[in-house]
Amino acid sequence: MLLHPQFDPVAFSVGPLSVRWYGLMYLVAFVQFILLGRYRIKTRPAILNAEQLDDLLFYGMLGVILGGRLGQVLFYEPGYYFSHPLEILAVWKGGMSFHGGFLGVLVAMLLWARKQGMAVFDVTDFIAPLVPLGLAAGRIGNFINGELWGRVADPSLPWAMIFPQSGDLQPRHPSQLYHVGLEGLALFVILWLYSSKTRPRRAVSGVFLIGYGIFRFITEYFREPDAGIFGQSYTISMGQWLSLPMIAVGVALLVLAYRKHA
Repeated sequence: MLLHPQFDPVAFSVGPLSVRWYGLMYLVAFVQFILLGRYRIKTRPAILNAEQLDDLLFYGMLGVILGGRLGQVLFYEPGYYFSHPLEILAVWKGGMSFHGGFLGVLVAMLLWARKQGMAVFDVTDFIAPLVPLGLAAGRIGNFINGELWGRVADPSLPWAMIFPQSGDLQPRHPSQLYHVGLEGLALFVILWLYSSKTRPRRAVSGVFLIGYGIFRFITEYFREPDAGIFGQSYTISMGQWLSLPMIAVGVALLVLAYRKHA
């Protein structure tokens, strides 16, 4: 049985300015997006150039931050944030919803594609393989913060971990690392290999939605469930509820992609 290392959430300070690990993980996510995106532009047929990629990232950053925060507020902790409205702006303290961020990025991509005169699914097919490692970085930030810990685990589990932040000192699943392994690394490998060959429009986006939805559904079984807007009386968690439509839309996109390609 392990004890969470209790990292200092502040990576370093410069005078009165404190830089938190959680924020640095977002920086890592954005940097890897640019590096992988430029690699794809150089090595594979691409619909955009490096300058457009930088512009696309700016739109994506806004979508991630605004959508992720609003998703956290509306999907997971509406009672707390409506009682403490100023806390909504405290993004540096953590608390970002993937599903909210996903919707925010989707809106941003729609606006960017319209601005460039491109088909939105060409854009989402291009960026889908660039996303999972960024998700992994975000989950590492959660682990460093000691938040989003897992359900109570069997003490005999070799990697069961005590998170003092949970308040009960029971051994738990380090579910943040499960997210890193499945939604981050495994999904990245699947998408990178799948997109290495020319695929019909919508197909890569469909595989991303299916893969993320399934992996998230699995990892939620090991994560302490959030109350969400429906409370905890339901048999599946809020994260699982929100993943189901992702899987359904992903299947529909994949079927449509290959049906039109046939």
